[in-house]
Amino acid sequence: MQRNNKKLGAFIVPTGLGASIGGFAGDASSWARKFSKKCDLIVNPNVVNAGGFSGIKPNMLYVEGYSLDEFFKGNITLQPSSHNKIGVVFDKAIPQDALNVHINTINAVKCIYGIDVATYRITKENVGVKFDMESNGISTGSVKNIETLLETAKILVDEDKCNAIAIVCLFEDSDELNAEYSSGVGVDPVGGVEAILSHYISKELKVPTAHSPAFCDFQISSELVNIKSASEYITPTYLPCILIGLDIAPLIGKNYDISIDNLDYLIMPYNSLGSTPVFECLKRNIPIYAIKENKTVLDVTNDNLFKSDKIKIFDSYQECYDFID
Repeated sequence: MQRNNKKLGAFIVPTGLGASIGGFAGDASSWARKFSKKCDLIVNPNVVNAGGFSGIKPNMLYVEGYSLDEFFKGNITLQPSSHNKIGVVFDKAIPQDALNVHINTINAVKCIYGIDVATYRITKENVGVKFDMESNGISTGSVKNIETLLETAKILVDEDKCNAIAIVCLFEDSDELNAEYSSGVGVDPVGGVEAILSHYISKELKVPTAHSPAFCDFQISSELVNIKSASEYITPTYLPCILIGLDIAPLIGKNYDISIDNLDYLIMPYNSLGSTPVFECLKRNIPIYAIKENKTVLDVTNDNLFKSDKIKIFDSYQECYDFID
């Protein structure tokens, strides 16, 4: 990425909150790609990850949630990168047939895109992922043995010299928790616990990180689904999108080229404004654009929390796009 004094925006859609745009499978990608025509753009993986597809573009900075918060706090800076050396951590609990599908996927991505997936390692113990939905509709979960994940990822970084980590953990079938997800309604049941996994590794190892779930039943569904969910129903593994994103994810450090001082604006869903990026932008007088057509299960708006003139409300992404120079 050559910045050449271009503006820098941040286009964020929180994970596991049922965002009407970006709460499914890469369904915010088309808008993020459009905004990236006007400026360099920081995105969280939730915006562009789409199973076997990815909405990422070369002038996007693919930053996982924990590192994203640290960036907004001014604790880290970002260095544009490409052709990162990616290591993959597989949960020991993944059955051999499902693991083979994922290994074939890695090899296909390496062959087609030339992405440097250096190696993979399997955790010594089962990671033990459980996910659930809170009564307010927020996706959540727990991890029984997250230490085995860190131990394996650390080997990939320290011994195999990888500078980006892809995580693949075994998840139970999620359809029972939100049977309407395929119809473009509600919350992605696995999004919350996925964030726990990637946040932890990012925090401990300070490298770009993303997670893809593995399921015992990896058969492709013939069910007709909503357009927003479709990309997850036509692939046996969601690994391609995170490998494509991690390939060009920025490096994380203290004295790199891009800091919060370079950010020109932040774009968020209308009613999910109670987050670190929003708080930090308000402190730093960075404009925040809240999009009314994109709502989550939360009710944290400018009117009921901040009443700030630094937050500008737009009815749609198109209206916001037209407003930005």
